[in-house]
Amino acid sequence: MSMNVGTGGNANDPDVMIDINTTPLIDVMLVLLVMLIITLPIQLHSVNLNMPVGNPPPPLVTPEVLKIDIDSAGRVFWNGEPVDDRATLEERLGNAATQTPQPELHLRPDKSARYEVVAMVLASAQRLGLTRIGIVGSEQFIE
Repeated sequence: MSMNVGTGGNANDPDVMIDINTTPLIDVMLVLLVMLIITLPIQLHSVNLNMPVGNPPPPLVTPEVLKIDIDSAGRVFWNGEPVDDRATLEERLGNAATQTPQPELHLRPDKSARYEVVAMVLASAQRLGLTRIGIVGSEQFIE
């Protein structure tokens, strides 16, 4: 048995609405969204930079370029002539590091050269103080 406990009203009265009215909440949310959009700064897709006008002056001294090639067998070449051992290579790198201005070192490893040899040359050059080191011919590694 169930009992209907009512408010004492007539049986023809409509039922009490127990759902929350979300229309005012949506209106408040939309107003806050519009305020947020208005207060945000306009985002530009470009960065305005003041670039210098004219041609840059040519370099005062053209840098000397030292070419170190490493072939697929792991042999090291200094400007086209083979270097027999690491001590000779480090002696030449040390002499190059003391020059003023310091020469550019262009390292050109073969695609099938062992990384161990390339890393050894780079580590020796860095340890001895060469700062202008570049790897040339890296387009061969793109497949």
